[in-house]
Amino acid sequence: MKVKLPATIFLMTAISSIVLAPIVKAENPAQVKQLLSTGQCPKCNLIEADLRGAHLIGADLRNANLQGANLVNANLEGADLTGANLKGANLTGAFVSGTSLNNANLTNANFTQAQISGTDATGANLMGINLTGARVVNTNISIGGD
Repeated sequence: MKVKLPATIFLMTAISSIVLAPIVKAENPAQVKQLLSTGQCPKCNLIEADLRGAHLIGADLRNANLQGANLVNANLEGADLTGANLKGANLTGAFVSGTSLNNANLTNANFTQAQISGTDATGANLMGINLTGARVVNTNISIGGD
């Protein structure tokens, strides 16, 4: 069987692009380190960051991108997440007390078994939020209704 050269070159180029494509981690490791050491990381790229069990008490995460971040059992007491993107973030078992989630994107965020109290989520996008088994008190985050 005779194979045309341009088709072969195209196929090999496409395969090598897929196989040899660099694996890129979405988070910025330097910014994760900055957050964990200083508690200050406004506007940081923390996409898909592994922050399981992190003590982020009083952290400044205004306008940070935490899309898909793992915040399981994280302590976000008093943290400022105003304008943060938490779309698809996993906050299972997180402690969210006195936290500002004003204008945050919480689309599809998972708050299963989280403790949420005294938290302000004015203007936040709560579409698809999972509050299964969460303890939600003294906050404007609610299940159902207006």
